[in-house]
This record gives sequence, C-alpha cells and structure tokens, in this order.
Amino acid sequence: MRYRELGRSGLSVSEIGYGAWGIGESSWVGATEDESVRALNRAIDLGVNFIDTARGYGESERIVGRVVRERAGDEVLVATKVPPKNRVWPAPAGLDPAETFPGEHIRASLETSLGAAGLDHFDVLQFHVWNDDWIGRGDWLETIAELKQEGKIRLFGVSVNDHRPDTALALVRSGAVDSVQVIYNVFDQSPADELLPACEEHGVGVVVRVALDEGGLTGRITAGTTFPEGDFRNRYFRDDRPAQVEQRVAAIVADLGIAADEIAENALRFVLSSPAVSTVIPGMRTVRNVERNTALSDGRPLTADQLAVLAKHRWQRNYYS
Repeated sequence: MRYRELGRSGLSVSEIGYGAWGIGESSWVGATEDESVRALNRAIDLGVNFIDTARGYGESERIVGRVVRERAGDEVLVATKVPPKNRVWPAPAGLDPAETFPGEHIRASLETSLGAAGLDHFDVLQFHVWNDDWIGRGDWLETIAELKQEGKIRLFGVSVNDHRPDTALALVRSGAVDSVQVIYNVFDQSPADELLPACEEHGVGVVVRVALDEGGLTGRITAGTTFPEGDFRNRYFRDDRPAQVEQRVAAIVADLGIAADEIAENALRFVLSSPAVSTVIPGMRTVRNVERNTALSDGRPLTADQLAVLAKHRWQRNYYS
C-alpha cells in the first residue's frame, strides 16, 4: 500500500481507502455484518488506514467502530459525516446555515456518532452537504474549532454536492477546511477544472468518492441489469440508464484497447493519476473486492496517452436527480 498526505494536515492516508456506505445495510441491499467485518479487517491487513462512514449510513458507524476498536494496535483513521439538520440533499443556494448546520446540531450529531462507534474521537468530521453561501455566517466554524480543541475531532471536511465541485471553491480558498470529499471519475472529470488545482494550492486534502460511478464503471452494468428491491441503485440506474452506461463503458474499453473486465482497474488508476487526490474510497463489501482494489496501489499511474483517451469520455449527467 502506498500513502499520500491528506493536504496540509500532517496525516498520511492510504491511497486506497474504504467507503463504508455499502456495509451499513440500509441503501445497499445484500451486505451482512459478518462479511463486512471480514472485509474491513482484510483491508486493514492490506494497509488501508482511512475509513469513511456517516451518521446517515445505517449501521455503518457501529460496524466500523467495532472493527477499529478491535484493531486498536493499528492506526486507522475514521471519517464520519454530520447530516444537515433540515435533511435537504443537496444544499441549494439561499439556505441559512442556521437551518443546515447550527452548532448545537453539529455537536449533537457528533456525540451520537461517537456513541454508535464506541470511539472517543473522529479523525475527520465532514458536513454531508455544503454550499459556499455559508462562509462567514452562522456558528458552524466556531463549533468546529471548539470540537478540535476538545479533542473530539482532528480535522474538518465537507462532502461536496453531487457533481457540483464549484459549490466548495470559496471554502477551499478560505483556509477554513482541511479536506473535501468529491465525486471524481472518468465520466465526471469536472473537479479537475478548478477544485483539484485549488486544493493543491491551498493544502486541502481530497477524498474521492464514486470513482466507479456506483458500479457503472465496473463493466457489470448492462441493459438487462436489475437490483434487489430496496436497493438505491434501482433509482440510480432506472429507465434506460443501464443501457446508456453499457454503451459508454464499451466505448472506453475499445478506445483504451483493454479487456472488458479491466475497466474498474483503469477507472481507479485514472483517479489516482491526479497528484491532488489524497485517497479514493471505493465501496468494498466483500474480501474479494478489498483484495482487487488494494492491489492497485502499486505506483503505476496511467500513461499520458491513456489519460488523453479518457479525457474524451467526460459525460456530464446527474443520476442522483
């Protein structure tokens, strides 16, 4: 496993991290706690030291905390998220931060998360949505400073609104944030336009989510793909979207001259080819996925020619809407 600096924080994180939404047994159907625990332990065995969870991920915080406590001898960094008080995702312009992240709500959510995980602190506390309208307003920044001083959190981050990296640019430039979590993949390359350069300039860590487009960039989504009842991917890949994805992935495979089952590897290498990226957090619900993804931390970025090919496959759309 290779490690990168998380911005100016002084913390080193494994370039392959662990996205723990899928193990929460809520929006993703099929996870079992026994297999999730095995996957988490295998990830730590293989050098993963950054796990991302959230208050809104069902049982995820509890399961992550269980494993981290059992692996007390391993330095594992855990990031969680505070949901907006008004439960509005994503955060539109015009909202008052008193509606979304008032200090008392931040603190109460953190205490609930600490209790669920059985931990005495989180390494990164992130707002689960963000809008630059909130800079200089409300008491969120004062509360974050207090929580750092109390030792309940080490760093402050935000999860950037889906496919809207522009909504956190001012925050990055303000110096008030330690890390941002953002969607960045072969289809949505927009963070590379402004956000990633700004993070490099201002020493802000970058945590990349949805590097595999919720499974779209694995090659396993085809026109006939279906998901279990209650799985959020039924909405994400609704109507003719699986067929659209299948066609787009086939074009990438053809242009790169790779085998169809190599698309996920190349998608993750695309993300890691950016020096601004600190860690990428694919969801890994099985030991098999852990072993396949962590094996990519081998210091072999894509070539300039491969990156030039992938630059032509930008596909701006929002399947969350």
